[in-house]
Amino acid sequence: MIPRTRRRHSLWRVCASMAVVLGLSMGAGERDARADNDPWFGPDKALHFSVSAGLSSITYGVAATQYDARYPPLLWGAGVSLTLGVGKELYDLTGRGDPSWKDLTWDVLGTAAGLLLAWSIDLVVRGVSPRHPLLGSPSPAMP
Repeated sequence: MIPRTRRRHSLWRVCASMAVVLGLSMGAGERDARADNDPWFGPDKALHFSVSAGLSSITYGVAATQYDARYPPLLWGAGVSLTLGVGKELYDLTGRGDPSWKDLTWDVLGTAAGLLLAWSIDLVVRGVSPRHPLLGSPSPAMP
């Protein structure tokens, strides 16, 4: 099991990396002399965020009924939501839509928000115990 301080540092690194990437891509769009037809806060971005959050949280909830550990539902929730989000953007790349890295970014943010919400509710409902650890596998039953 990863020590708590190491997990916190890893989480901060991931968040900082995402912020840097998001900031660099926003800056690149602002330097473009053309009009921005795909704003970061357009109405379709709210749809990408909310659908991804809903998909990931519902999938987590369904998967949580099948596992004692919490990491498999997290993986299922992220997998289903991101697979559909990436699939939508790949479909757009075929010429049947407008592919957008910004849409995909909002899909990732929505997935993370949905998983955080579902995981938090799971912690409140089932609590943390040897049978339902915070993230790891359940402890083996004592004879």
